[in-house]
Amino acid sequence: MQTGPSKVYYTSMHTEIQDSLLDKFGRLIDAAGLERMDMERKFVAVKTHFGELGNLAFLRPNYSKVISDKVSAMGGIPFLTDCSTLYVGKRKNAVEHLTTANLNGFNILSTGCQIIIGDGIKGTNDVEIPVAGDHVKTAKIGREICDSDVMISLNHFKCHELTGFGGAIKNIGMGCASKRGKMELHSSGKPHVKNKACRGCMKCLEVCAHSAISVAEKKASIDHNKCVGCGRCIGTCPFDAIESDMDEALDIINYKIVEYASAVLEGKQHFHLSIIADVSPFCDCHKENDLPIIPNVGMLASFDPVALDRACVDMAQKQPMIAGSRLHINSGGKKPDDIFKCTHPGTKWQTTFEHAVRMGLGSPEYELIEIK
Repeated sequence: MQTGPSKVYYTSMHTEIQDSLLDKFGRLIDAAGLERMDMERKFVAVKTHFGELGNLAFLRPNYSKVISDKVSAMGGIPFLTDCSTLYVGKRKNAVEHLTTANLNGFNILSTGCQIIIGDGIKGTNDVEIPVAGDHVKTAKIGREICDSDVMISLNHFKCHELTGFGGAIKNIGMGCASKRGKMELHSSGKPHVKNKACRGCMKCLEVCAHSAISVAEKKASIDHNKCVGCGRCIGTCPFDAIESDMDEALDIINYKIVEYASAVLEGKQHFHLSIIADVSPFCDCHKENDLPIIPNVGMLASFDPVALDRACVDMAQKQPMIAGSRLHINSGGKKPDDIFKCTHPGTKWQTTFEHAVRMGLGSPEYELIEIK
């Protein structure tokens, strides 16, 4: 059992002549101890975010290639992965998700490995993993991610409109959830039908295990007295006519994400990397990314996702604001004590760390070790 603070390794974005950021990224990975992991003939899921189409803040695929090359050299079988989105966009099913990834520069040549969408074609292929949590009893995780032997998270650290910030815990907990998992995370309610979009195709009837859906006059409706809120109808509807309100309390959504992350990592070797660059005010799930709120900071690595996120938060809080950014505008030009709450008032990012400690996911106490 680990005692004392977790080790978090850090390198800045500064480079010397003939030394690239990718070289530094490789040295960071080596210093943090990736080689201590057993990769031989192991399937290694590299959980990243391919960016919504139109977004330009997501991490370049070059970072992924450094990881996949090292995993392959260790005898592992790496693949890049993410799961489908709950909302309508260009990543709501595996086909469109892969197309978006390709358009954003992710392919076997640029990343050195294949891309596999973790929860199947429609976002419905998942595994229920028991969780000893306060809010989640079984986490619904993409099956391909569950089938992997090793998890490496590659995280773009940024702000987030629901969780305050997005880092390793959110990338794992929210990002590995299937469609019905994301519904559980986002909503305390149940889905409803948008009548104008419904074509009466009855696909939703085929997947509802509780006979909660009926169709009359070519329009579906959901009986909330029978509906259990599983969300499978959302993933099945070919016309995006079924949706769920994202109405969960902001502290509860953080608790649930922590519990999902705990389920994903349970029993797996895992390693985590975060890059604090292009720190946009919104998640990379937006097709827009807006002006970064702070300058680029650096790259960090740790075996402890909680310590890694805490180090990223602390380093980001110390940075100056970028003039004209959402943070600068919201603060009236005066640097706030909390850049995340200023960017998105009402968010409760601290609850992520409080619950991560309760769940035994890791420690927010860390030792920062700088790598040149």
